Amino acid sequence: MSTEPQSTDNADASVTAPPRAADVPRSLAEALRSRDDDALAGLLRARPDLLNPVPNDLTQLATRAGTRASVVRALERLDRFAQQVAEVLAVAPDPASYEEVRRLLAGDDGDAAVEAALPRALATLHAQALVWGPDDRLRLVRTARELLAPAPQHPSPTGLGPTVAEATAGMSPTRVQDIVTAAGLPTTHDPVSAVQSLTALFTDRTRMSALLDEAPAESVEVLSRLVWGPPYGQVTADPARHLRWLLDRGLLLPTAPGTVVLPREAALHLRAGRAHRTPEPVPPAVEVAREYRPQVVDAAAAGQAYTALATVEELLKDWDEGGPAVLRAGGLSVRDLKRTAVALDTSEPLAAFWVELAYAAGLLASDGEADERYAATPAYDEWQELPAAERWSALATAWLAATRTAGLVGGRDGKDRTLSALGPHLDRSTAPEVRHRVLALAATLPEGTAPVPETLQARLRWERPSASRSRPAQDGAANPSDSPTPQDLRSRIAQWTLNEAEMLGVTGRGALSSHGRALLSGSSGPEEVSADPSVEQSLAAAHATRLLAPLLPEPLDHVLLQADLTAVAPGPLERPLGDALAILADVESKGGATVYRFTPGSVRRALDAGQSASDLHAFLAAHSRTPVPQPLAYLIDDVARKHGHLRIGAASAYVRCDDEALLNEILADKRAQSLRLRRLAPTVLAAQADPGTLLDGLRAMGFAPAAESAEGDVLITRAHAHRTPPRSAPEPAPDGPPLPGATLIGAAVRAIRAGDLASTAPRKEAPTSPSDGRLPRTTAAETLATMQAAVLTGEALWIGYVNAEGTASQRVIAPVRVEGGFVTAYDHTADEVRTYPLHRVTGVAELADD
Repeated sequence: MSTEPQSTDNADASVTAPPRAADVPRSLAEALRSRDDDALAGLLRARPDLLNPVPNDLTQLATRAGTRASVVRALERLDRFAQQVAEVLAVAPDPASYEEVRRLLAGDDGDAAVEAALPRALATLHAQALVWGPDDRLRLVRTARELLAPAPQHPSPTGLGPTVAEATAGMSPTRVQDIVTAAGLPTTHDPVSAVQSLTALFTDRTRMSALLDEAPAESVEVLSRLVWGPPYGQVTADPARHLRWLLDRGLLLPTAPGTVVLPREAALHLRAGRAHRTPEPVPPAVEVAREYRPQVVDAAAAGQAYTALATVEELLKDWDEGGPAVLRAGGLSVRDLKRTAVALDTSEPLAAFWVELAYAAGLLASDGEADERYAATPAYDEWQELPAAERWSALATAWLAATRTAGLVGGRDGKDRTLSALGPHLDRSTAPEVRHRVLALAATLPEGTAPVPETLQARLRWERPSASRSRPAQDGAANPSDSPTPQDLRSRIAQWTLNEAEMLGVTGRGALSSHGRALLSGSSGPEEVSADPSVEQSLAAAHATRLLAPLLPEPLDHVLLQADLTAVAPGPLERPLGDALAILADVESKGGATVYRFTPGSVRRALDAGQSASDLHAFLAAHSRTPVPQPLAYLIDDVARKHGHLRIGAASAYVRCDDEALLNEILADKRAQSLRLRRLAPTVLAAQADPGTLLDGLRAMGFAPAAESAEGDVLITRAHAHRTPPRSAPEPAPDGPPLPGATLIGAAVRAIRAGDLASTAPRKEAPTSPSDGRLPRTTAAETLATMQAAVLTGEALWIGYVNAEGTASQRVIAPVRVEGGFVTAYDHTADEVRTYPLHRVTGVAELADD
């Protein structure tokens, strides 16, 4: 790595001795060629888009690293100070020295924090192939310079304008000499030397200060408005006297009719040599909002975790027999989301979060039928059988990795379409990275400590500045992007993460819980790649489960019956007890304790499910820590005595009853008019409604009918659990190309090295060899003769080869055998013995003797 700047790898900023001319790389490809394998692997890990497909050699790697799309992506993933260093290199001379970059960042007065952080930032830019060359000849890749350099269409993020030489490029020589004279400089013989003289004046602190001391106060005011950018202003054809003073001395230079610009050298003098108004070498600290005992945080988080499990179970139980219909465009309708929110007793945004969480965990999906509806998946039944801590771990793991972003529900997409829950446009590839980083920053604080959300947001914006940070402030005002804007998706996801982590029980009272820390340990950050992420996540989930399990309440096998026809469950109930009680009674209130109320309708529901009065009495006696109250026993007996007295079957539908007076009462009731009943016999009524409608109508009138089969037996109605076919959880949408593993990177580095060896191997020049050094085109006879000669002499050859897919490559081979139209050779490029068809060899050349 002789061509890499040594000072960027160490804490001190001392400039090394200038390297010999032979050691200075002339291109990014040469700079990459001098790197060791670890450095190349680091580049491919930081910029995985360079691997698709694997470059043939280092020249192709350098070309791909300089493409606009790749450079833009790399710049966007830099932290704020590394971006500022790249922005300084874009306005510095090309090439620039380390000292020039330091002065532009630290200014005339110096800045210890900038000087300490600069080596790290330059090392980052070098590692990502955005900067190359030694410390005395630092070069920003051309595409990055074009993106960050100032132009009238897009001013530099530093707020600086063009240099004097750039701004006067199209100016007449006479006008240039007039400016030099007005500035108090001697005239020159040519415009080039005149521009150099003016540039020297603007970069000389003493002479420039003396010139500005002579400026009118109004002129100084104009410069102060332009100094921090944008540096462009408008003037009329007849400018005012104070503007004319600036124009005459070149402190404002025309760039277009009616438009002037403050030259870069003059602006830097007014800024005291600083390219940025506020360098940000140090990331903002995450401040502490509140401190709690870790046990308090864990207890609060465990309570939230239990509530989350109960909410998801209630949601899927509500959709057990088939949930809402799927919209034609996909997703849940606004009306169905409102109904779900009412059923869960929560707001619509929170209902959207729980629905999306169940979907991300694979517990909920569409059934795929003609009348498509949402329903629980078979995985939900398996999930229900798990212990509570394992069920929570499954939800939290799915949430942390999901790209589905519930906070967007109700908003609009780029085509002004409403974003619906479970809809197709809610994936945001940055969501997992932001969630992980928010929790990771919270984990840097001591246990039991809640961060200040605003400082956490500021830290996230420093680590990954948004696009708005790349534009200078207007009229010298503070940069408006210093605070999050509604358009800043990362800031919004970070805020949603804090809220969702609290609801899910990952945090408690705003602080990261112990089981949340354990869960986070198995989730790789955006720059981390483990050998087997799934194994790490499984181990982390198991650890989180072990920490959470003792904090969750144990399920109870009893309730407390009260005389007011209610039952109190002082904690979570065992699943069989909870399911049976949910049929026998209605939930009246929830919280630390759940209150169930017994009503005639709920008791009738249990009787419809096949229970008898004696079964209900035995069930309550077995699971109540208090005696069964007499009013509840009377209620059960009274409903059971009336249950089935009326019988409904299918004609269209009919009602039969041995009590003629009861049938007369039904016929006389005005509420029965919609059922269109008529008497067929003293004990039988016929209806023009289906049996289900007739059953519901009579129950609404206060009767207790029972359905019967065609044979006259009472039908027992049990809840039908509708399930989708087996469904897998939705795959997260990747943020760009997937992060490569160590094995892939190692293989890619070897392939690139081998391809580079083939393309750069010294070779003998044939008489017909092109002057640019490309592989010569040889005839089939020449190729065969050269191959046969190499077999006899044992020499290596340089060949061009086109495979069956039409991909051309260059290889260094040592032929071993030539027969049957094939050559068998040791391929130095692939490091193995291979056989090649001779008709696919486009050309061959002997390697040089050295």
